[in-house]
Amino acid sequence: MLETLLKTALTEALSPLVLEIDNESHGHNVPKNSETHFRVVLVSEAFVGLNRVKRHQLVYKAASAALEQGVHALAMQCFTPEEWDQSPERLSSPPCRGGMAKESR
Repeated sequence: MLETLLKTALTEALSPLVLEIDNESHGHNVPKNSETHFRVVLVSEAFVGLNRVKRHQLVYKAASAALEQGVHALAMQCFTPEEWDQSPERLSSPPCRGGMAKESR
């Protein structure tokens, strides 16, 4: 449900040429089938002329409903089409260090 909400919101707000959403919740200390940790790769004309912080702010604004409904972590890579054409490198998330487990103690 949250992944679909996230996909719809990002698509409507940013008209991405590329949108990859990976649910990384399984790698964290959360219940099975959770939708709490996501990594997104976005390629959009909306990012042209913006620095990394401004790009992330656009994504957070577009994803606000999903964040309010339970998305705990949103890792992102935001590219302009030109940047993507030059280097479509996808980063991977580091392993979970049990942060959510500490919160529940």
